[in-house]
Amino acid sequence: MTIGQAAKASGVSAKMIRYYEDSGLLPAAIRSQAGYRHYMDADIHRLQFIRRARDLGFSMQETGNLLSLWADRSRQSADVKRIAQEHIRALELKIMDLQQMAQTLQSLVHACHGDGRPDCPILASLADNKTAHTEPEQRACPHCP
Repeated sequence: MTIGQAAKASGVSAKMIRYYEDSGLLPAAIRSQAGYRHYMDADIHRLQFIRRARDLGFSMQETGNLLSLWADRSRQSADVKRIAQEHIRALELKIMDLQQMAQTLQSLVHACHGDGRPDCPILASLADNKTAHTEPEQRACPHCP
């Protein structure tokens, strides 16, 4: 099938299919003499796997690791479980960060009069360098040593 047909069958856009090929998550498609990409059913199945993993928030590298394990019939499910558990921990940290951001914004919105005056605690907080060090992205990566 063509890239358009593969996109429709897999639920992955043609642009993302090309990106997954370029990144190595999807093997390069067979090319016709005219240079058009052609995909097989196995490619569609792989694209659906990639789409589902990405929908669950797995990174490109994690998705590649999961694809490798999926293809390895001698794999140990413990390896797959470990990847999923690490991802859950990362998601939980991200959720905590988002909740903290929402609470901070709620406080700032509550402090803002929202009237015709130019004073704005929201803008004042964004301009305050002292609070920049408490932002969630300043926290160390949970996957880094």
